[in-house]
Amino acid sequence: MIRLNRFISQSGVCSRRKADLLIKEGRVKVNGKVVAQPGIKIDPEKDTVELDGKLIKPQEKKVYIKIYKPRGYLTQLGKDKFGRKTLTDLMEEVGIKEKVFPAGRLDLESEGLLILTNDGDFANIIMHPKKKIPKKYVVEVKGRVSSETFNKMKKGKKLDDTFLKPDDIKILRKKKNSTLLEITIHSGQKRIIRRFMKSFGHPVLRLIRVGIDGISLDRLKPSQWKYLSQKEIESVVKSAS
Repeated sequence: MIRLNRFISQSGVCSRRKADLLIKEGRVKVNGKVVAQPGIKIDPEKDTVELDGKLIKPQEKKVYIKIYKPRGYLTQLGKDKFGRKTLTDLMEEVGIKEKVFPAGRLDLESEGLLILTNDGDFANIIMHPKKKIPKKYVVEVKGRVSSETFNKMKKGKKLDDTFLKPDDIKILRKKKNSTLLEITIHSGQKRIIRRFMKSFGHPVLRLIRVGIDGISLDRLKPSQWKYLSQKEIESVVKSAS
């Protein structure tokens, strides 16, 4: 027996958190009947599970991919109703044929490291805030950040819905009209770095995620991808434990 949400995530459909949402929306059926409780248990050998009328089959081989998501792509599967490019478009363009989903997000104008997998448990480690998996970014902001402002950034700041204190932050270089910083956080809240920087009067010009725990962007260029090494996979699992 296995929990329904875990069965869905292990089948490579989506993360466990996303599975919870799909179930609550009434889009999942077990043995032909709509269920509303993510935690109910099923027997994969006897029970049939459907999502939007399509049968979900257990996924056997686990896939772990890192890709450099370019700017201008939504981190979502399927097509966008406004015609913007999505992760599905990107995977088709670069030849990723496996059935995978993103472990986390990067907004439309952000770029860099994104993990694709069909392992719901692994995705949950990266995405769940309680796991506190560190994520490193290189950020170019408008204006030259003063020492006074930088010291305030290090101490953190209360935003509308949360308090953000970087795990680590450093100035890499000051340009004529901008500043390049490296910031490490474990929060995954929407546009939190952009909101954080803007609150100090330094809106983000460019944002690149370069690392997720022991997984780095390496020398990947926009749209390039490769499979994770066993060492990279184990580094994330070890951090979570």
